[in-house]
Amino acid sequence: MPDATSKRLKENLDRVNDRLVEACRRAGRARSEVTLVAVTKTVSTEMACGLVELGVHDLGENRPQELWRKTAELPKSVRWHLIGHLQRNKIERTLPVVERIHSVDSIRLLEAIETEAAKQNHQIGVFLEVNASGEASKQGFDPSNLPDVIPAAAAFKHVRVEGLMTMAPLQDAEACRPTFAKLRNLRDELAPRLEAPHRLVHLSMGMSNDFEVAVEEGATFVRLGSVLFEGVKE
Repeated sequence: MPDATSKRLKENLDRVNDRLVEACRRAGRARSEVTLVAVTKTVSTEMACGLVELGVHDLGENRPQELWRKTAELPKSVRWHLIGHLQRNKIERTLPVVERIHSVDSIRLLEAIETEAAKQNHQIGVFLEVNASGEASKQGFDPSNLPDVIPAAAAFKHVRVEGLMTMAPLQDAEACRPTFAKLRNLRDELAPRLEAPHRLVHLSMGMSNDFEVAVEEGATFVRLGSVLFEGVKE
């Protein structure tokens, strides 16, 4: 990767980290409470590797096929997160290479992941995707139906439900606050209903346009792409 590209990538990452530190300060939280997942769906393997060299070891992909390709080419130190929709016919190949699946959006998918994880004798952490904004275009569980998911999830032995995920509307960051607050309240309400090995503690919320507000509302994972690669030339 050219020196100028590496330099710009580092500058962007430093600015993002400064913004995360400040958002955590406003919320009375430690920076260590928030994991930055760099979304590499729009960039080359070389660019993704550049982030790893800068110390970012949590990378996210939307498409399983792209995730499979990059996991084969990047260092084994990377913790991969699938943040996009997972079709059931892609579960088998995806499970061994991901740290977490952020986008489990139906009971059917949850059951299919459990079945395949049992076959592979594999433990996998998942987040339940919630349509907290109520938009018709969004996937995920309806918040009012989520309590019905808990009894089924509680019986799983290989899938560990670790948190909730949502995407806010594409609008002014401050206007996204109610969506993030709703997800946090759902987490707080449902967490006592799940026992080990489940641990409903995480909130995956916040993207490039709204991550600071998400952190203020309790995000433990933020999924950032464009803000990291702004002005960076391949």
